[in-house]
Amino acid sequence: MNVLVTGATGFLGQKLAIRLVSLGYNVTGIGRNSKIGEFLQSNGVQYKMAALEDRNKIISLCQNQQFVFHCGALSSPWGKYKEFYLANVEGTKNVIEGCRKARVERLIHVSTPSISFYFDERRNVTETDLLPKRFVNHYAKTKYLAELEVDKAFKDGLAAITIRPRAIFGPGDNAILPRLIKVCEKGMFPKIGSGDVEIDLTYVENVVDAMLLCMTSTKETLGQKYNITNGERVNLYSIIEEVMNQLGKNFTYKEISYKKAMIIAQFLEYSSKVFLGGKEPILTRYTVSVLSQSQTLQIKKAEEELSYKPAVSIKEGTKDFIEWWKQNAN
Repeated sequence: MNVLVTGATGFLGQKLAIRLVSLGYNVTGIGRNSKIGEFLQSNGVQYKMAALEDRNKIISLCQNQQFVFHCGALSSPWGKYKEFYLANVEGTKNVIEGCRKARVERLIHVSTPSISFYFDERRNVTETDLLPKRFVNHYAKTKYLAELEVDKAFKDGLAAITIRPRAIFGPGDNAILPRLIKVCEKGMFPKIGSGDVEIDLTYVENVVDAMLLCMTSTKETLGQKYNITNGERVNLYSIIEEVMNQLGKNFTYKEISYKKAMIIAQFLEYSSKVFLGGKEPILTRYTVSVLSQSQTLQIKKAEEELSYKPAVSIKEGTKDFIEWWKQNAN
């Protein structure tokens, strides 16, 4: 059976593509990183270099595929809206068109729960809760617009499911825990507000499990959206301390009020746009909200309708990540 994975050179896409190969699928992986592409090929994935914005190429690569996993996206807390729109919205439109023309059995679309938050504290968010009137950044806004495209395609007859995995981590992670580690390695980490920040993390292989469940789930799941997490809330600063302790590294906190941090972030964002040509600031309002506001999701719907059950705990996943980091960190 033929399966296409977009974003195959990304963290989640790599794990998914390699798992699919191990299960006996004929996997084609799309991505822009040729070095990772070579790694994928050595693991049995047919790697094709392509940009999501390349309509003709994407449509062509969808041909003869039974399943398409759309993991590809421009994911960053900062950047130009046009670039996000081209990759996340136009790119998704291209994937949808390719799926329609190829008559794929299912499209499994990877979105983000970031669309549910706007610099605020929200706990136990469900898939049907009202979304904020504004989005935290261009990434969240364009991923929401991409979801709308998938919704339209489903109404027009395309079998599609959307998942919203939160804060994916594990061996190979280059975003969540590595960013925290690198800040701590400078000797000081900002603790914004009270420090009582409850968050969700999701071990990468658990997300892969959820995506595989989407391949064989009932027809009633088509057109639906599912939050995916580890199902265990943790304190952000406790996780930071645990990781640094396991790495044997010391650091201290620099405490700062939420109000002061937001004022600084707003000033830095304004300065970046006006004087620095849009260069990413060292602190953004999005970062302030992540470090100071509890933001958690419910996964009851995925558990009941997809039979999703996280197999690897945060404790186990953190241990796996630490072992990998010690061997691979520069």
